[in-house]
Amino acid sequence: KLLGIQTFTDGEGISRCRLMLGPEVIETAVQPKRPFQGWRYCTEDDVPRDLTSLGAGIVEMPADLRRELTELGLL
Repeated sequence: KLLGIQTFTDGEGISRCRLMLGPEVIETAVQPKRPFQGWRYCTEDDVPRDLTSLGAGIVEMPADLRRELTELGLL
């Protein structure tokens, strides 16, 4: 969850922003796609599913195995 945005100037004088994030991390299913910077325009259908919604045991599965099963269309 995005809690806030703090602007600052780095050591080289460049304006930047720091994202303040909540402590909870929700793992999502892998979605192989090209890089896309228009994330704010994503529709609900484009949002990756939470891993817990894929069934019991998926979260405990090693990430490479999840990735391989996803590439095979099995997850």
